[in-house]
This record gives sequence, structure tokens and C-alpha cells, in this order.
Amino acid sequence: MSELVQFVGVVAVVGMAVATVFTAWTPSAPSGNLLAGFARPTATPLPQSAGSQAAPPTPTPLPSHLIGIVAGHKGNDSGAVCPDGLTEASVNLDIATRVKSGLEASGFQVDLLDEFDTRLEGYDALAVVSIHNDSCDYINDQATGFKVAGAVNGGAPEKSARLVACLIDRYPRQTGLNFHANSITVDMTQYHTYNEVKPTTPVAIIEAGFLNLDRKILTEQPYRVAQGIIDGILCYALNQPVPPTPTAGP
Repeated sequence: MSELVQFVGVVAVVGMAVATVFTAWTPSAPSGNLLAGFARPTATPLPQSAGSQAAPPTPTPLPSHLIGIVAGHKGNDSGAVCPDGLTEASVNLDIATRVKSGLEASGFQVDLLDEFDTRLEGYDALAVVSIHNDSCDYINDQATGFKVAGAVNGGAPEKSARLVACLIDRYPRQTGLNFHANSITVDMTQYHTYNEVKPTTPVAIIEAGFLNLDRKILTEQPYRVAQGIIDGILCYALNQPVPPTPTAGP
């Protein structure tokens, strides 16, 4: 009988010990859905072998995307001066600065250049566009619109011709101004920058408007003027289609 009591006592002690261990091991019940705790991902990700790691994406190589924007007369003189003191140089700079910002927003590196900038010597770029405006004087009712010319004997003539064609096509879409081909001057066709840049760099000069009859859009809506130039440069840079260049105008 004493042996039976002793056996029962041993069993009781072992049972109590097992119950104590089980109670200590069992986590407290989670609040809310009991299964929610089992749906959580592990905190530490499983290690990957060197061969199984995903390779980083290969960056798409970009062509040379430096563009030079010349603010006509900047650093040299005032250009045309209107009776109220408005200068061509100030209008040119406003437009050129907007063009620079717009092209940079499109991912291009852009230099804002002076008229006779020392950096233009041997300048190697996707394109150079020099921004000017025509006289403040009233000439006649046809003295309105824009003009574009490109390098003929320097500054990559074939590329320049396409750059010019893009500007002639895109600029009036934003501004509504007509191409004034018949008033393109020798100063435009023999522009000094053509022979300063690297021979592979195309150059174009644009007279964005006349400071007399086109003054309103040039000074009150310069963002439209700038966007027209930006669109023309992007047309060239992105090799977009362009119709044949018109050869005559008012």
C-alpha cells in the first residue's frame, strides 16, 4: 500500500512539473483573429546564394545630350533698344532662360551662353541655338513673324539644316507667328558662332519676333515663345519627323 502511495506521489510530481514547463512555453493568446499572427511574414528574409541574386537593371545608354543656348547680345551689348528703354538683350535672356529650364526638365544638360562666350570655341554639343529678336522700329505691317537660319559653311551644315527645319515647323505651332523667310539677313546666314563651335556641332539662330508688332507675345507671353523653341530643339534631338522647310514668306 505504501508503495502504491509512493508511486502516485511520483506521478503527481512529474505531472506538475510537465504542466509548469508547458505553461512557460505556450505564448499568450493574440488579440483579435487567432490566425492573424500566423499570416505575418518572417522578419528576416531567407539568405540568397550569390548566383540567385537579381542583377540590377542595365541603364540605357544616352547619346551626347549637351545643348548650348545663346542669349543674344548677352555679355556684349544691348541689341535693339526700344523708345521706352526695353532692350533686345533683356528679352533674349528671358526667353533663353526659359528654354534652358524647359530642356533641363526634359533631361538635357544645357549651357546658357553669352554672345561671344569663350566656351563656344570648339564647343561640342548636340546643338546650339542662338536666340535674338528684331527691331523695335515700325517698318511696315508685314514686319511681324520669326526667322531662322543655320550654318552653311560651318557648324555641321546638314545637321544645322535639320535643326532649322525643326524650329521652323514647331515654333509657329506654339506662337502663331509666321515664318518671315524673305527678311533673313547676312548677319544670320554668316553668324559668327557657326565657325567657332566644333565642326560636328549644328548651330541655328532664331529671331523670335519683331519687338514692335510682336512685342505683346515676346514680353507678355514669353513662355509660349520659349516653348516653341524647346519643341523645335526636341524635334531635332529626338529625331522627330518634320515636313519640308518653306522657302518663302511675307
